[in-house]
Amino acid sequence: MPRIALRAASAALVFLSFSLGVLAADDPPRLLGDRIQAILERPAAQRASWGVLIADSSGGEPLFEYNAQKLFVPASNAKLYASALALARLGPDAVFETRLLAQGPVEGGVLKGDLALVGGGDPNLSARHLPYHPKLEFRKDLLEPMRELARQLAAGGVRVIEGDVVGDASRYVWDPYPPGWSLEDVSWGYGAPVSALAFNDNKVKVRIRPGSGPNAPAQLKIEPPLDYFNVRNLTRTASTRFVARRLDLRVHPGQRRLDVWGQISQRSPGRDMEVAVDDPAVFAALALRQALIDEGVEVRGGARGRYLETYAVDDLKALSSPAVEPAGRELAKRQSAPLSQILQALNKDSHNLHAEMLLREVGYQRRNVGSVEAGVEEMRDFLKEVGLTPWEFYIEDGSGLSRKNLVSPEGTVKLLRAMGASENREVWLDALPVAGEDGTLDWRFSKTVAKGRIRAKTGTLSHVTALAGYATTLDGRELAFAVFVNNFGVSTSYIRNLLDEILVEAVSAP
Repeated sequence: MPRIALRAASAALVFLSFSLGVLAADDPPRLLGDRIQAILERPAAQRASWGVLIADSSGGEPLFEYNAQKLFVPASNAKLYASALALARLGPDAVFETRLLAQGPVEGGVLKGDLALVGGGDPNLSARHLPYHPKLEFRKDLLEPMRELARQLAAGGVRVIEGDVVGDASRYVWDPYPPGWSLEDVSWGYGAPVSALAFNDNKVKVRIRPGSGPNAPAQLKIEPPLDYFNVRNLTRTASTRFVARRLDLRVHPGQRRLDVWGQISQRSPGRDMEVAVDDPAVFAALALRQALIDEGVEVRGGARGRYLETYAVDDLKALSSPAVEPAGRELAKRQSAPLSQILQALNKDSHNLHAEMLLREVGYQRRNVGSVEAGVEEMRDFLKEVGLTPWEFYIEDGSGLSRKNLVSPEGTVKLLRAMGASENREVWLDALPVAGEDGTLDWRFSKTVAKGRIRAKTGTLSHVTALAGYATTLDGRELAFAVFVNNFGVSTSYIRNLLDEILVEAVSAP
């Protein structure tokens, strides 16, 4: 092309850019919509179902919407719903108590009966650091909360327990897996059973390291070091860098048996796997029993659990009177961190068990029964109060592991607007992951203008990815948004990148 033609083309581009700038000033939603629509029209995006709504957090017409009224599987975005419910119904200062009750007389330092470890719904009966810190999770001694209780007991003069240590999880109905959870979820730490007594998130960590030489069994270490599982080590150490069969494991339900098999290379730094325990009341009782022994308290009995079975409850949605508290003289207790801090750990690191426990706690406190049914009924009432219509949500659990959950972008933005305008606004915002800084968003948006400008909850299941929360634009406006993507046949990372592009466009919009 002749140089004069190039100059003419450049002038035309300058004029076009100036014209677009005028249009952007006059009609920014339309231009933002054009940019987002272009992303949604890419070939990979066309192979997925998208629901998008982006709006000012204070109200008004949407800046962009696409299938905003349709229902989508939200994955862990359901935690927004459970967290909002807990914050509204329980309050940011709510705490949970775990108690030791003597179920027999104490004479001369001897408890002539059982010692009950009564769960009060504390999601963090663990060595977790709270308030939340992005670089700190657990203290080194995982038995620390049980040692705290054991020290109190010993300081009170109890030196011998003639009976058993009984883990009492009867505050909630024993219905550990909500409808719609996958069978493969429940063996892993993220799918741990739901109970009112939950020590160490109802899971153990299996640390696997290369053995002493080729064909030797791998080294296994269980943390915390309790005799809960009967472990069969079927692993082998390989001399080659690449192995013929990867490491895997299986929990045998009801047997407390754990099989670990596969190969690990001698060159491997090792691998850690988090495994769910299927009897959390017994697991907690074992932990307390060990802490008592370490503290010098003689325990002559064993460890067992106690649950409230579903058949013992007349109505799982509501009861006319509160449940009867476990009997016994209180010997020690441990109080949780406030709900405001619990929500930080729950949402920033997306803890399924914590969300499920809070859903049941709301049911327990508001409807006198700690069941998923009571929690869901209270959820329906709450969502109607904040402006959602019944056809904008279908909730079956608190965590989002249920594939039966359905929500709409429009309903989710209504919830976000309501919580953003509530008296608990700051606690609510502080509990959400921050783009490029912490939680499940610590690495996302880190090299974009959206870093530090988005507070939002992630969501991921097979063929599902989601993000919903708040974004502050470059000119200081606060947006509320919900983006759900379902039924895609390409990689999750590719769809996630497209979703992130949409949010970067929203943050950059004038």
